[in-house]
Amino acid sequence: MHVFKNKKVAILGLSVEGLDSVKFFHEEGARIWCCDRRTREELGQVYTDLKKIAAGFQLGDAYLKDVDRFDFVVRTPGMSIRVPELQGKAITSSTKLFFDLCPAPIIGVTGTKGKGTTSTLITKMVEASGKKVWLGGNVGVPLLSQVKKIQPTDIVVLELSSFQLEDLTVSPHIAVVLRTTQEHLANQDKLASNFHVSREAYVEAKKSIVRYQTHDDVVIVNEDDPTSSSFAAETPARVLSFHRRNDHSVYVGSEKICSLDEIKLRGEHNLDNIAAASLAAFSAGVPLEAIRIAARAFEGLEHRLESVRRVANVLYVNDSFSTVPETAIAALESFTEPIILIAGGSEKGSDFTELGIAIARGRVKALIAIGKMTDRIVTAAKNAGYANTIVTGCSSMHEIVDSAKKIATSGDVVLLSPACASFDMFTNYKERGKLFKHEVSLL
Repeated sequence: MHVFKNKKVAILGLSVEGLDSVKFFHEEGARIWCCDRRTREELGQVYTDLKKIAAGFQLGDAYLKDVDRFDFVVRTPGMSIRVPELQGKAITSSTKLFFDLCPAPIIGVTGTKGKGTTSTLITKMVEASGKKVWLGGNVGVPLLSQVKKIQPTDIVVLELSSFQLEDLTVSPHIAVVLRTTQEHLANQDKLASNFHVSREAYVEAKKSIVRYQTHDDVVIVNEDDPTSSSFAAETPARVLSFHRRNDHSVYVGSEKICSLDEIKLRGEHNLDNIAAASLAAFSAGVPLEAIRIAARAFEGLEHRLESVRRVANVLYVNDSFSTVPETAIAALESFTEPIILIAGGSEKGSDFTELGIAIARGRVKALIAIGKMTDRIVTAAKNAGYANTIVTGCSSMHEIVDSAKKIATSGDVVLLSPACASFDMFTNYKERGKLFKHEVSLL
């Protein structure tokens, strides 16, 4: 057990996770220095609140100055471990500390998309069995400050990004690796510095989820995805796999969990998420009936193929969490109705070729291309033979939704599935989705 009392601790990045780290170390009696590239004025109320407990601040351009003078340096996931000021330094993170301190078994979930849905599904399945479960990582709440409340008989579910995994030296007891393509190959967030230099580096960063497992552990992989399947060779753990079935159903062994027409989630790709969650929950000792109940009752997460409202028999769907082409393609495949697709945003290093093909061959009656990736998405669609309506030049969500409304007719679906990050026009994907829902509410 680490002893933190009176230790000098630098918290790098005052994000949600960073603020949770401040809370944890304050309760441990540490002396805390709060470090952030934002200035005092930019931090605003956060600075005012932290001033009551912080031993000091390092803000603005000098926020990484002399970090080797601290006993512990804790980075937020958005902080790159490759910045020059951190080279050769002993750096930890709230994720690493949590793994060290957590007394309960951990189920870790990674992949490119579907992590939040799968992690939440596992949590619902465990809850349905009556066991105490904690949900953290990129969904739920940060758990480092809660670690002393967690009991050995509890179960912890963590959604783990590549940035949380890249310097991990402990792996979860049950690791779930969903379909893995590419992500975070460019950084457009002015408050962050982390990104991966290549797809290979992105995949390599994720391998820590299985790299330190033992023979007593379990890894669950997607048999239909070569990258996910390849993780089985990186671990001595017992390997379980799932694949898309012709009868559109999910099984654990020979036991049927559900079929596509029995679930509330839209899209066949969600069968993959249910299959992964079912295997993870079953491996953690959850009875099959509890797994069935949770799988069939789950309605999904906000900003993931979220049905917002039907206006004049036009369905408006918020899929703002779609920040890569693969998820936008999955969204398009989730509907049989004519689609007005809203796609575009800021750079993430993605290739839009396959998305262009999906737009051209599918039911997209109109494409509203937005943000900095407008030209690349339009070009990909046209190169694939798309010849239907294209709208560009919208500079606000009001203009975007108004353009969609003018095109839509009875029976259509207006789908916000951007396939891109949001930082050119919006603060984040959540703001983008909330603004979409607000504008739809005014129709």
